Amino acid sequence: MRTREKSFRHESLQDGKSIRDLLRSITKGLADGHLVFSDEDGEIVMEPKGLLHTKLTVSKEDSRNRINLRITWQAEDSSVKRNKSLSVRAGKKKTGRR
Repeated sequence: MRTREKSFRHESLQDGKSIRDLLRSITKGLADGHLVFSDEDGEIVMEPKGLLHTKLTVSKEDSRNRINLRITWQAEDSSVKRNKSLSVRAGKKKTGRR
C-alpha cells in the first residue's frame, strides 16, 4: 500500500466576517463534495464523501479563547485493488494435554 501525504497550512488574522465567509465556503465544499484550499504558497484539493468524522473542541483559559473544528474522512485510494479477498481461519487451541 502506498501512502501519499500532501498538506496545506495557512495562518493569518481575520475578522469575524472573513471567518464566516471562510466557513461558508467550507460548508458549500462539503455539500458539493469538492474543496480547494490555496494561497500563494500552494494548493490542495479534497473530495469529501460518505460519513465524515467531526470533532469540536472549545476552551476558555483566562483571556485565551479557542474553537477547534476537525473534520476527517477516508478517501478512496484508486491504487488499492478492490478485488482482493480476505481470508480468516480459526485453528484449534493448542493445549499441553493430548
